[in-house]
Amino acid sequence: MQAQVKYESEVKTAVLGDRMITVKNLTPVFSPQEQDKRNREVERRLFDVFRKYAGRG
Repeated sequence: MQAQVKYESEVKTAVLGDRMITVKNLTPVFSPQEQDKRNREVERRLFDVFRKYAGRG
């Protein structure tokens, strides 16, 4: 069973011409251990992409 993910909500409103635009940003809230795990995964995937394109151009 997977734990329920909690989110921080941020709402911004702007006027564009004659329209009111509202953007709601949801950011997941992780424990420090889970955040470290996610950061390592992102770093590993970015490294894979950089390594793939390193010799080009």
